[in-house]
Amino acid sequence: MRLKRIIRGMLGQLSEDGRALEAEPGGFEDPVGAALIDARKMVLNVGGGSKEIPIPDHYSGWNHLLLDVAPGLGVDLVKDARELSDLPSGLFDAVYCSHNLEHYFRHEARKVLAGFFYVLKDEGFVELRVPDMRAVLKHYVTQEMDIDDVLYTAAGGPITVHDVIYGWGRQIEQSGQPWYAHKCGFTSKSLNKALSDAGFTSIYMAEVALEIRVLAFKQEPSREVQALLGLNGGE
Repeated sequence: MRLKRIIRGMLGQLSEDGRALEAEPGGFEDPVGAALIDARKMVLNVGGGSKEIPIPDHYSGWNHLLLDVAPGLGVDLVKDARELSDLPSGLFDAVYCSHNLEHYFRHEARKVLAGFFYVLKDEGFVELRVPDMRAVLKHYVTQEMDIDDVLYTAAGGPITVHDVIYGWGRQIEQSGQPWYAHKCGFTSKSLNKALSDAGFTSIYMAEVALEIRVLAFKQEPSREVQALLGLNGGE
């Protein structure tokens, strides 16, 4: 499979142009059942934690279902992402998963990706963000950093080398929940292989600011979808 790298387009701009979609007032007792009769396109946000956390603007107007392992603001489905085969197959137009895949052991992450493939429509796609471990470790070594040195500052505060490798320490400590720990890591090559093994046939990938950003499709995306996502089909 030829790995497509994006020179420009949405993968380099998601953090600047994203915004949260509003949850339906009161929510649904059966969000999946409600989704089946909703005419809008549907995106499953896996591990997003809260609908106050922005997702990319190209999902504006879509039916946004939030799945998380714990209850939270706007969480529609309290469910383990390793159990996506319990949901109807071919239900979603897209799966969005930002900085969640690294919270599973490597063999479990493969199961999660297979679950993404299962719940997507044939023309659907998964949008992923994970730490770029090759870039992080290279920066760590070449800059002669200590493991507790700050790599960058996020909305929630400073993020250290240790946080990126093992999970955000402050979140783990304050929550007391082990699922916030990082249990595996990815490079572009290893993530491309994992997605290919899960069945995705058209993969677009970019390395941006110590992060890998991916769009992976079950089949070659249509011109309409390419335009929506700002894909230019670069090498």
